[in-house]
Amino acid sequence: MRRTALITGASRGLGRALAERLATDGWNLVVDARDGAALEQAREAIDGAGPGTVVALAGDVDDPVHVAALVGAAAGQGRFELVVNNAGTLGPSPLPPVARLRSGDLERAVRTNVVAPLRVLQAALPHLRAAHGAIVNITSDAAVEGYEGWGGYGASKAALEQLSRVLAVEEPDVHVYWVDPGDMRTRMHQDAFPGEDISDRPLPESRVPGLVRLISERPVSGRYRVDDLLAAGEAPPAREAVPEEVAR
Repeated sequence: MRRTALITGASRGLGRALAERLATDGWNLVVDARDGAALEQAREAIDGAGPGTVVALAGDVDDPVHVAALVGAAAGQGRFELVVNNAGTLGPSPLPPVARLRSGDLERAVRTNVVAPLRVLQAALPHLRAAHGAIVNITSDAAVEGYEGWGGYGASKAALEQLSRVLAVEEPDVHVYWVDPGDMRTRMHQDAFPGEDISDRPLPESRVPGLVRLISERPVSGRYRVDDLLAAGEAPPAREAVPEEVAR
């Protein structure tokens, strides 16, 4: 039976690049994005990359009905053992300082970057427990560093990291990873730096091998940086310390 992965925010950037690679490796995929036309283009590329099935459902991960449809589709494709919470929002562009951060913008960031992934993983957990599967929550160094202008986005990602850290303790039968992919040449990163040349940033495709290593090797739950995963070679990947009881 083919393994099945659910990847949110897969119409472009890191989500699409990872979906194409997992399709090449023989996974079944369920993918989503808000832009239906862009998602259909991505589905065609993902479908052409490998032998598995690809289901694309347009919608917003902030919608419980859409989340239920995603998880139901994934459960119907085979051994459902991976969720990648990649969908997210930067917030307003250009990025405002905390003194001018509107509460409504912060609330929207938290809904998309924290509440929506929570909804996805809660719906998927019964399947992931049965398969001894994995959750990959895409985070950012903005969750742990103080960068000017990144207060709203960073606060939402910090909340996602703490949610992941506690989940790792509570769910010993599921691997829980919160992963910093590093800077990338994506539309979101360009929105963070409007008018600037970001061509020196690596493409999302260059980050995928690190994520694939994490997914395939399944080290202990924890916080990982893709740069470390790429640099580690055959050595065990570096991670942030997590409580002893989540090690397996």
